[in-house]
Amino acid sequence: MSIRADICWTPFEVCKIGGFDIAVASRVALAEAMVADCLIARKSAAGPRLVFDVNGHAMSLRETNRPYQSAVDQADVIHADGGFLVAVSRWRNGNPIPERSATTDMIHDCAKAAAQHGLSFYLLGGTAQVNAECARRLKALYPELLICGHHHGYFAESEEAAIIEEINRCRPDVLWIGLGKPFEQIFSVKWRDALTCGWLVTCGGCYNFITGHYPRAPRWMQDYHLEWIFRAITTPRLLWRYLATSPHAIWIALTK
Repeated sequence: MSIRADICWTPFEVCKIGGFDIAVASRVALAEAMVADCLIARKSAAGPRLVFDVNGHAMSLRETNRPYQSAVDQADVIHADGGFLVAVSRWRNGNPIPERSATTDMIHDCAKAAAQHGLSFYLLGGTAQVNAECARRLKALYPELLICGHHHGYFAESEEAAIIEEINRCRPDVLWIGLGKPFEQIFSVKWRDALTCGWLVTCGGCYNFITGHYPRAPRWMQDYHLEWIFRAITTPRLLWRYLATSPHAIWIALTK
């Protein structure tokens, strides 16, 4: 994990599981840290705090994809997007993670906190339709939230520098990057030093859940950490990925 001791970021204790240092923090604590860190960042030129997530896919991918491993190991905060990590932390660690912080939920906690404290969001990723609709729906849900810009995620590498310039012109406090693993983590590390925002949060397909293009699992499945099964059933293209990565991730979490 990245260590940047010269920056006065909100500290988190961590729980070590499967090669990840996972923040021992609730969703509310993460949102509060976002506010505090972004207000500090407005007065400094430190660059963004990289906030990545870990779930079963991430845990498996870290063991099989070297570029992803290199990128994710440079995160400043890693939060528990996968519910099984909460259960593992309670079973084998003296400092358990208090709750799952699924990015699809955490973005709402962060939006509420940002609206209350005057922080701005920039949304990068998704299709043009999903990206624009997500910005519209977030604004409808949180009228005081400032969305200073948004851009779809279907761009060539040659366009990246111009997109970074556009983001900096918009001066967001929080940059959300929904490009999917491993690209969003690699992209974040590549451009971290060029960005001027306070937090950079990777969020995968989060925008699709906000717009309703992807359905959430029933609450009981979320509570029992079975949402991955629902996603595999409702999104057939993900079935083989879940079947391959979930057992691998559980094995890593229990043994490494």
